[in-house]
Amino acid sequence: MDRIHIPEDQVIQLDAVAPAVQGLRIVFVNVFGITHPDGSWTLIDAALPFTETLIRNWAEKNFKRPPNAIVLTHGHFDHASAANALASHWNIPIYAHFLEHPYLTGEKEYPAPNPGAGGGMMSILSPLLPRGPINLGKRLRHLSESQSAHDFSLPELPGWEILHTPGHTPGHISFYRADDRTLLPGDAFCSTKPESFFKSTIVQTSELHGPPAYFTWDWNLARLSVQRLATLEPRTVAPGHGHPLAGPIVASALRELAARFDEVAVPDNRQSSVA
Repeated sequence: MDRIHIPEDQVIQLDAVAPAVQGLRIVFVNVFGITHPDGSWTLIDAALPFTETLIRNWAEKNFKRPPNAIVLTHGHFDHASAANALASHWNIPIYAHFLEHPYLTGEKEYPAPNPGAGGGMMSILSPLLPRGPINLGKRLRHLSESQSAHDFSLPELPGWEILHTPGHTPGHISFYRADDRTLLPGDAFCSTKPESFFKSTIVQTSELHGPPAYFTWDWNLARLSVQRLATLEPRTVAPGHGHPLAGPIVASALRELAARFDEVAVPDNRQSSVA
């Protein structure tokens, strides 16, 4: 697989992604806090197992109050594991796309990974990674449909569009703020090579890649989702893995990823995980 390099002057800091958006990196995955005009805020994703104390400390330092909700891009272990403990502590709801609910209510586990996808240590270790199911219980909520069956809105997240961007998982979602063209794509695409432990945890070389290949469920849908996100022409992107990026090259780089998706993102030993 090839790569799309991003110049270092397009890399920005996680603690100042965009107005009212800041992030926290935990080992190899990012979570985000979005502050709203009334002073409330929303937590996007809930990271790895046993990270609830780290996230709580970050939240108390930066936001001074509990969030109004946790919204999950999807249910993989590195994005949802601390959700139950955090939501219970803060007494708040957890939202996820309805297609993710079977993996978040104890019903199903995600399909087996593809350990040969994309090369790198994370791919090799992927059979050892948790794939659920987890059970978020009564705190789990459905998103509310807005203008189409593919897009959603939440009163807790004013000013943001919630886009259904399946492929990495069936119910994967991304977040877009049209006012300043800020995009939080979750794992729809990454700004580091997620299959490589060295790049994703230590160096985090800034380059556009597709979703983590070893856990991606449907490559055709993943391609369509990246193509859709590219049409938004974002100025700022902050994925679930890698550095946030901002600048004039971001939109063109994402268009290139969409155009070259099979070359850049899809592994040579592509498997169909649709079940």
